[in-house]
Amino acid sequence: MAKKEIRIGNKVISEVGDVFFIGEIGINHNGSIEIAKKIIDMAVLCGVDAVKFQKRTPEICVPPKVRDRIIETPWGDMTYFEYKKRIEFGEEEYREIDEYCKRKGVVWFASAWDIPSVEFLEKFNVPCHKIPSAKLTDRELLEKVNSIGKPVILSTGMSTEEEIEKAVKVLNKVELIIMHCNSSYPAKPEELNLRYIQTLKKKFPQAIIGYSGHELGISASLVATTLGARVIERHITIDRAMWGTDQGASIEFSGLRRLVRDLKALPIWLGDGVKRVYESEFKVKEKLRDKETL
Repeated sequence: MAKKEIRIGNKVISEVGDVFFIGEIGINHNGSIEIAKKIIDMAVLCGVDAVKFQKRTPEICVPPKVRDRIIETPWGDMTYFEYKKRIEFGEEEYREIDEYCKRKGVVWFASAWDIPSVEFLEKFNVPCHKIPSAKLTDRELLEKVNSIGKPVILSTGMSTEEEIEKAVKVLNKVELIIMHCNSSYPAKPEELNLRYIQTLKKKFPQAIIGYSGHELGISASLVATTLGARVIERHITIDRAMWGTDQGASIEFSGLRRLVRDLKALPIWLGDGVKRVYESEFKVKEKLRDKETL
């Protein structure tokens, strides 16, 4: 089989080399372009490879049964539909994000929750498209991104193996990255099932396998990488105490900096699997090994 390589922006993702790290801003900006820029700044400082947002058309994505539900927000009581519209960035905001990310030298793209959102993102010539776990079973959306031909990142939370297989069959014209995921916020340790990353690698050898984590802490992302994940995505924020549904399952500056640093160090730590005696051990060996009787 040919060597798998997928290019996103100026980065090449493959089975060797550095892991590709996506900082998921999502809706943690709470509809504020200034907060979005601060999170981008943090992400760039920590060395992420890309930042990601979420793009929805509320008229399509908000189920009718919850549209009129009244919720408390920092901007007062409002319907759930009004809230979703309140935090949704439009073309003016994304134009500013596009220009800002270019100045900062970081790739950006977004999860598209509906076909108009895919078409909206194409105005900015995003390098890839992301299908969120909630939309894995949306055939029309899958067919839309498949027809465009850019790399697709497919999240698999709350999905059965059969549903994943069906989605992959639809995405037959694109380079594919499949993300193991648990969609709980935060995900329970006993439900992460990180070994499924190895199952995905065997089941879909044509794809690159990654991990989208919603758990607390950073350790599981490192374990996922040792199990074969080549892309890691984590929600990021400047303050986990900020209002919002995703803030609590996000990581702040210190955690993000450590995680990106350790992900880059992992290939060095893991080595090549060949046993050798290192030069740094020679003096220790001379000092401590007193018998050579084998």
